[in-house]
Amino acid sequence: MDWNVVNPLVAFANLSEFMETGGWVLNYIMGATFVMWMIIIERYMYYWGAHRSIVRRVEKEWKTRADHKSWYAHRIRDALVSEVQLNVDAQMMFLRALVALLPMLGLMGTVTGMIEVFDVMAFTGSSNARAMADGVKQATIPTMAGMVAALSGMFFLNSLEQRAKREVHAAADHMELQ
Repeated sequence: MDWNVVNPLVAFANLSEFMETGGWVLNYIMGATFVMWMIIIERYMYYWGAHRSIVRRVEKEWKTRADHKSWYAHRIRDALVSEVQLNVDAQMMFLRALVALLPMLGLMGTVTGMIEVFDVMAFTGSSNARAMADGVKQATIPTMAGMVAALSGMFFLNSLEQRAKREVHAAADHMELQ
């Protein structure tokens, strides 16, 4: 087994080389991906910890009410369900925006890489393939990185949205109307 694969110093050197090859746009893609993953982790931690206590509190508040039939009681129930909805939807709009933004950042990397190719062509006065290779790399790596990051985020975004729907419906179902 090649132990350099698990060596953190080698991994950091490889990541640094990758980031330099992709150009400055790759730094923004990496930053947006980091923020996206922090939001995803936060949402799963919310479901693991705080969500149950919020649902229990809301259900307890509903069950301690004597009136479950009046129009006013129905509005109170709607407000309690909306509170659960607001908590499960926290940060989801920002997460959706990041998932949509990542491919666009990748495309911006493509454009800046192609500008680099045209600069090399203008500077050398020819279409030297070796001279253009760095610009082509700088054009393709951010595109790939943006797409991979967005695809990984889309999977978890879909999972979190489905879970949010289930949790809100479950909370509403536990608050019975009479």
